[in-house]
Amino acid sequence: MRKAKRQGRTAPTPEELQGLDAHWRAANYLAAGQIYLMSNPLLKEPLQPEHIKPRLLGHWGTSPGLNFVHTHLNRVVKARDLSALCIWGPGHGGPAVLANSWLEGSYSETYPDVSRDEAGMARLFRQFSFPGGVPSHVAPETPGSIHEGGELGYSLAHAYGAALDNPGLLVACVIGDGEAETGPLAASWHSNKFLDPVHDGAVLPILHLNGYKIANPTVLARLPAPELDELLRGYGHDPLHVEGDNPHSVHLAMAEAMDTALDRIAHIQDEARTSGVRGRPRWPVIVLRTPKGWTGPAEVDGEPVEGTWRSHQVPLAEVRENPEHLRQLEAWLRSYRPEELFGTDGRPVPEVLACVPDGTRRLGATPHANGGLLLRSLPIPPLEEYAVPVVKPGTSLHEPTRVLGGLLARIMADTADRRDFRVVGPDETASNRLDALYGSTDKVWQEAILPTDEHLATDGRVMEVLSEHLCQGWLEGYLLTGRHGFFSSYEAFVHIVDSMVNQHIKWLKTSRQLSWRAPVASLNYLLTSHVWRQDHNGFSHQDPGFVDHILNKSPEVVRVYLPPDANTLLSVADHVLRSRDYVNVVVAGKQPCFDWLSMADARAHCARGAGIWEWAGTDDGTREPDVVLGCAGDVPTMEVLAAAALLRAHLPDLAVRVVNVVDMTRLMPREAHPHGMTDPEYDALFTRDKPVIFAYHGYPWLIHRLAYRRTGHADMHVRGYKESGTTTTPFDMVVRNDLDRYRLVMDVIDRVPGLAVRAGSVRQAMADVRTRHHAWIREHGTDLPEVADWSWPY
Repeated sequence: MRKAKRQGRTAPTPEELQGLDAHWRAANYLAAGQIYLMSNPLLKEPLQPEHIKPRLLGHWGTSPGLNFVHTHLNRVVKARDLSALCIWGPGHGGPAVLANSWLEGSYSETYPDVSRDEAGMARLFRQFSFPGGVPSHVAPETPGSIHEGGELGYSLAHAYGAALDNPGLLVACVIGDGEAETGPLAASWHSNKFLDPVHDGAVLPILHLNGYKIANPTVLARLPAPELDELLRGYGHDPLHVEGDNPHSVHLAMAEAMDTALDRIAHIQDEARTSGVRGRPRWPVIVLRTPKGWTGPAEVDGEPVEGTWRSHQVPLAEVRENPEHLRQLEAWLRSYRPEELFGTDGRPVPEVLACVPDGTRRLGATPHANGGLLLRSLPIPPLEEYAVPVVKPGTSLHEPTRVLGGLLARIMADTADRRDFRVVGPDETASNRLDALYGSTDKVWQEAILPTDEHLATDGRVMEVLSEHLCQGWLEGYLLTGRHGFFSSYEAFVHIVDSMVNQHIKWLKTSRQLSWRAPVASLNYLLTSHVWRQDHNGFSHQDPGFVDHILNKSPEVVRVYLPPDANTLLSVADHVLRSRDYVNVVVAGKQPCFDWLSMADARAHCARGAGIWEWAGTDDGTREPDVVLGCAGDVPTMEVLAAAALLRAHLPDLAVRVVNVVDMTRLMPREAHPHGMTDPEYDALFTRDKPVIFAYHGYPWLIHRLAYRRTGHADMHVRGYKESGTTTTPFDMVVRNDLDRYRLVMDVIDRVPGLAVRAGSVRQAMADVRTRHHAWIREHGTDLPEVADWSWPY
């Protein structure tokens, strides 16, 4: 195990303090310049209206504080030779992080056209929040970043995810006081209960209190200082407080706090790694309290700005039109004394760069922020070792997720030494039948462990916490720094992370367009305990709509799979765990489910994404089918096959085709999604003009949305979940939503031309069974024997 680096306090000399202040002033100048200037970047001539951008966009208020933290991180990283990553949490902090990346040279190395000289500075300024340029927040385009700075709340969870299984890494995390008001961030403070000082790196939270959000004060900044200190201690941290508005004294205090924090971290890690000291440590946290918009205009138009909410975005507006504002902007920019910070050619002078680390120690150049560079393929064993035997379709049953659990346990065991695979979930790993994992690892837990507890250990790699936000944030941070993972959740409650997955999808979409960002492992969801098997928990647990949400997103990034049995689930899992730069959603059941396909057939079917199950239908290939029964999802597949069996028994002359869909995006046109079928492919499965009765796992209108451009869409009738749920029997769930086999047979009779009159008695018999079902479950509390005991009869 790598020993933690430790170096005693190295208080900065007066010369070093002068260099720190020079670096900070340079970063502040560059941040302000990005917001305002189109040209004249070094102010070699008096500022004129034409030098100012026509639209002033960006956020100044948070930038001086972020620059201050970056400067001091540079110092300790260089002095201690640390491998470090920083998560920049405050929203729209782009000017600061871009400024520092340019100063240290990592930006010009990534984008050679933005050179570290006067021309490059001009380009840096002009491109910021400008058409064809870069966003106003920390984004994928920003070297050294793994965290989108637009939506707030996820920085600390991302930081802990990055530190997991990274024993030599320091992850600093700057948390804005506005961000600290969000629910995900509030829960993230508990992440220290899951950080193992032996196998994981360290997270250093830096809570930056500048007092205001866009227009209101922030809660934590207004708490009495002793109460805030008690709050952070209650979370299990040892706070170090730095505050003030005098740069010299705050520089000194910040340097001391950083040294103290890193000494404590090194001591914690040394004790755990060399002396075997266990028990949850109290990790340090720095509370930095500085004015919002520090060093900016103190007053504008008679109103206070620095230290108030007015500095949040653009402190001086209408600079082109207002001569006084133009004069005030020039005075502000010149107050940083750029002629001392940059040579006549625009290059930073040596004093400015004295604190900057070298090479990959620079925060903008760390490979941990470009995790694909560090990624290794997972050792996935042959699926045949875990496949279930299928002698005859639909006669044996297995729990698909339990079968998958065996595969995941093997992967977990085979990555024990390299430690780059984790499974996360909100308290449901065993409930979701993945408990085979506990044969390979335990659940990580740093608090007390009681004799009655099971499968808890300080070094486990299964992570359970009853916060989907934390699970998502940990996994995102883990993946973006070059590792692999799997997120299992109850289907209904994964909606809690709708907004988080939005941001991750946007990150991946943008990253894929940047040649310098290496592909990372995909974010893989397993949604189980799904809508059709939540009959015992009731309506609150019944919601299959996450798939709809995902399929609204960037088609080059999102994939959705509904494997109908255990072997298809294995095949899909093998695929998604090998994939890169996607968000994969896999919906599969944990209850006993019929085995339909052998492993070989499952592989072939999953490779197709959608296909005809010849053995299930009665169209023999010599004529067109009279009707197509489509299905997607395990329970809809069972109901379609039961309906096909009823049609074979009652209407033997009817030519029925059964089409199963595993990859939902196959239903889309090729031009709308890379996995989409061409029209000839689609028509070969579903025909151009025959009735299609489609049984779908989720909300039926999604199928219509995916297939609305198809020639035969007018002949498609979709059954699915229509928000009719309660606590009832499994089969009653499908009856309530008209997805049951008897209703599907009735749909066929209603929609095949000429069949309604000829098969009237069959339709009536189907309706009678549904009526009998209602009476039966109310008397017996169980499903009809012919349903409960059904298996594929042919």
